[in-house]
This record gives sequence, structure tokens and C-alpha cells, in this order.
Amino acid sequence: MAALFSSLSIAQLRVLWTILEHKNLTHAAAVLGSSQSALSKHLAQFRVVFGDPLLVRQGKQFLLTDRASGLAAPLGRILQDLADLSEAPAFQPELCKRSFCFAASDYVAEHILPGMIRELADIAPGVSIEYRTWQHNRYDWLISGEVDLVSTLVSDAPADVHGRVIGDDSPVCCIAKDHPLAVTGAIGIEDYLRSTHIKISGGGDKDGFVDNYLKQLGKSREIRLTVPFFSVALDVVEQSRNLLTIPKHLLERSTKIRKLTWRELDFLSHSFRYWVVWHRRTHASAEQQWFRGFVYEHCRNSTALNPGQS
Repeated sequence: MAALFSSLSIAQLRVLWTILEHKNLTHAAAVLGSSQSALSKHLAQFRVVFGDPLLVRQGKQFLLTDRASGLAAPLGRILQDLADLSEAPAFQPELCKRSFCFAASDYVAEHILPGMIRELADIAPGVSIEYRTWQHNRYDWLISGEVDLVSTLVSDAPADVHGRVIGDDSPVCCIAKDHPLAVTGAIGIEDYLRSTHIKISGGGDKDGFVDNYLKQLGKSREIRLTVPFFSVALDVVEQSRNLLTIPKHLLERSTKIRKLTWRELDFLSHSFRYWVVWHRRTHASAEQQWFRGFVYEHCRNSTALNPGQS
């Protein structure tokens, strides 16, 4: 049997089954969108392969030979099995039992995780989340599968990384309300370079654009503290004379509950874009599609994460 089928393609098997099912070349040709002459050539080949007429004329009708009758049912099952293989099973979140690794900043964790976990308990009680603090340009985590999904600022990503945009933002300089620069307008480059700075290392790159610009001028700023946590950075700014360069939207809530304010930079313009990103390896996975859609909707609908929802 294997030798017989080795000379036939899946497409030819579909043609053979259609001929056997309809017992008429004209009807089979109409179903397949082909011509009767083309199917006659196929039938001639099938007869050689199986060493049997398969279809014989009886008056105005065609009858299946015993060999053909024995082929029809198993051939139909084979084609159905092949069709089933090509169709991904429908994903049911309520039956899913697995963990997803999601990476972002502590700011995202604070504002999105409580709502996500609350909703997961209702719609996907078997799903758990491992949260990891994202580090700038660690796309190898996505490539290796250590991380399933990332929410971050993206300016340049590898070609094999896919993503959806959450929103856009612009940079400002966060300072304490009693900072001497709080009485000025936008901060100029001289004041910026005279000041000391805090850098947030967790999450996406929030201030690398400034360092790249200063490098082109042969200058650099003094970093007094590098810390991965957004809330800690704000605590230090509030109690010091340090500057923190950060996307404006991330500050809007904090300036209402802390003694903080912000000023624009008058020597440089820049724009940020917030993304949810994943590796192409998981792009077609039904469960991954569900999870990133779930996370994306929480990010997009959050006033804390999406500038467009403010």
C-alpha cells in the first residue's frame, strides 16, 4: 500500500476521492473546479497505480469496482485526518493550565497586574503569570522563550520581534517642587549639565536619547544614582536636587500625590512609543495570541499606561 501511495500527492488523493464519491467525471470536475478532460487523465493514472479500472460504465451510469469501493471510506478518513492536522484547535482560556512570563517595569506592574490577576481568576483560573523586570534590549529573553511577552518603550527592535502600539509620549525632566529649576521655564543644556541625575535602569530605555545627543557634542552628564525601580527614583528626586529624565505620562499621577513637578527640555526633542512585543516564534500560537490580546487590552485601556486614555 505504501508503494502505491508514494507516487500520489495529497492533491491527487483529493481528486481520487472526489471521483469515487461522485462516480461521475463531469460532477467531480464541477466540484473541483477542473475540466472533465483533466480528470480523465487523472483517472487513467489512478488505474495504472492501483492496477484496477476503479470506475466502469454501466449504461448511462458509472459504477465503482470492488477495489474502488474498498478505497473510498479509508481515503476519506485519511483526507479528514489531514484536514484536522491543518486546523489549530480552538483555544479555550477557561481550560488553559499554564504559566506565561510577562516582562515590563515596576510601574507597569503596579498599575496593570492587580486588574489582570483579578480578571484571570474569572476567565482563566488555570493561568498564572511570572512577572519579570524588563531590561533594555534583552530581546534574547524573547528569542529563547524565557519571556513570552514584553510591554516596554521600543525605538529599535530585531526584525523577528512583532508588536502592537499602545501609545506615544514625550520626555520631560522631573524635579522636586522646591528645586531651584522649578521657577524657570524649560531646562536648557547648561542647567542640565550642571545638575546631577538619576537613571531608571528597569523597563525600557527612558533617557538614552539624551546621552547619545550629549555624546555627539563631546559632553556627558553626571549620574548620581542608577536604580531599576520607578517609585524609588521618584522618592529620591523628591528629597534631593537630582534630575530624572522620564516620559511625561508616567509622571502625571505622581505629581498629584508627591512634591514633584516637571519641566520640558529646550535643547532636544524626542518621542517615545509604548509597545507590547513578542517573538515571531509564538506569533501563530493560539494561547499566546490570547494572552497578548489580554495584556494589550489591559495596557491600552489603562489611564496609567496609555497616554491616549488620559
